Amino acid sequence: MSIYTVHEPPLRAAEALPDPARIAFVRDGFYFWAFLLPPLWMLRYGMWLVLLIYVVIALGLENAMHYAGVDAGGVLIAELLISLLIGIEASTLRRFTLARRGWKNVGIASGHDLEDAERRFFNTWVGSAPDKRVAPSLAAQTPPGPSAPRGPHTPDVIGLFPEPGGQL
Repeated sequence: MSIYTVHEPPLRAAEALPDPARIAFVRDGFYFWAFLLPPLWMLRYGMWLVLLIYVVIALGLENAMHYAGVDAGGVLIAELLISLLIGIEASTLRRFTLARRGWKNVGIASGHDLEDAERRFFNTWVGSAPDKRVAPSLAAQTPPGPSAPRGPHTPDVIGLFPEPGGQL
């Protein structure tokens, strides 16, 4: 099951509510295409600043290793390690780019695939709106109602057990 962070775009001039079709879902995990072709993957998502930083670091590392006398195999291993890092941190880089552009992180969703995560998120998003005229993102920010009654609060309890020495 995959975990996705959900990002709401900034409102356009004529919009009163965010367009659900523009909401971005960013999956946590390793991105194979970001590992295999980092510059093309960055261009696909319009991550210009990240691409510029990647190019500067890659060229700087390659030149530094060349002047240090490292052979081509060492340079290749270093470039593969940078690509591996990009593949691992691709979702973080994408979230950084979205946040820099003014997108808001409005929640998380999980699902077996993107479609399942979208369905789960939008069911919760729309279902949490008390009034259909209220923006779903604003309704999602309202505090939840009272839940099931809980036992007395004891500060010396840590973990899952309701009382000291209790068992599940």
